[in-house]
Amino acid sequence: MKSVVNTALALSFVFAASASGASTAPAGQLAPARNPAHVKAVQDLLGAMQIEKLLRGVAARTRFPSEAQRQAMFARLDKMPPAEVYQRMAPPLADRISADTAAEMTRFYNTPYGKQLIHRKYNNSGGIIFPGAAAGVPPEEKKERKRAAYVQASKELAAAEPAIDHEAFVLLQAINKEKR
Repeated sequence: MKSVVNTALALSFVFAASASGASTAPAGQLAPARNPAHVKAVQDLLGAMQIEKLLRGVAARTRFPSEAQRQAMFARLDKMPPAEVYQRMAPPLADRISADTAAEMTRFYNTPYGKQLIHRKYNNSGGIIFPGAAAGVPPEEKKERKRAAYVQASKELAAAEPAIDHEAFVLLQAINKEKR
């Protein structure tokens, strides 16, 4: 009976690993190499999105055993250059975000309106929002947001948001384990 339970448990781990997207390459074969230009495009996107601020948000929502450990984590994040965050998060995200999407959304987030959206995302203005009030989008931006490339890229990026949050948490765990 014990061996049946152990076998079932082992199979559940195998199925869970394959369902979560783990690499199933045969032994002796490496995972496909990532294109450096693609990874660089994702790094540029993460920079335009100011993803280091997301990492601080994830740290703020994380439960730490003590307040001292929380403060130590924020001290490490303060010392970490944003470029390092982009370099560490980009390779796993390159599997989820295409180079075209990264380029298009980097272009968008570098526009004045895109920068405004990023600022609003990370900086709560605390203002009162009246029912029925709509955010003012400049007319040229409305036209720009109807472009097929933007529409496709924004859909792909929205689908990758859970992966971005997950990779931020994974990076936070790795930083926590590092001794500096």
